[in-house]
Amino acid sequence: MSITLRTMLAAGAALLLASCGAMHHHHHGQGAPGARALLEPTRGNATAGTVMFHAVDGGVLMHVRVSGLKPNQEHGFHVHEKGDCSSGDGMSTGGHFNPTGKPHGPPDADHHAGDLPALKADGQGRADVRLRLRGITLDQGVVGIVGRGLIVHAQPDDYKTQPTGNSGARIACAVIAAMP
Repeated sequence: MSITLRTMLAAGAALLLASCGAMHHHHHGQGAPGARALLEPTRGNATAGTVMFHAVDGGVLMHVRVSGLKPNQEHGFHVHEKGDCSSGDGMSTGGHFNPTGKPHGPPDADHHAGDLPALKADGQGRADVRLRLRGITLDQGVVGIVGRGLIVHAQPDDYKTQPTGNSGARIACAVIAAMP
């Protein structure tokens, strides 16, 4: 009995792996590149999470899952120029990603390419949001965000103060990386 079970399990695992591989391959055939950013806390902070990006017609779909935010508060969220989290405080990412020379602003007005909708934390300090973003891409173009920095700020973005939105300290940092 145990031999049969073991054989069945092994066969099942092999089948599962084969189907995963096929699915993965099929996805690539559709030519929808993706990218991922792993947000890690900056020094003294506890904010962390994962951001997935998928290219769609006219923009990028972004799925953000973050914990360790201030409960029930909005947090500024931006793509920054440099994909470099080495400074420990997020400052090594430079300023907001702004290839088109626009003023900082809200999503429905003139804004930097890197100005993202604020992250709104729930009562547990978590955010799980899906956003459709226009004006950025996952390719090597002028408004491509792969290889750039992603920052969560301690405060809400006021969408007025130039050029930062006055969103306070950088509490989590990631580099946006293309998915293999």
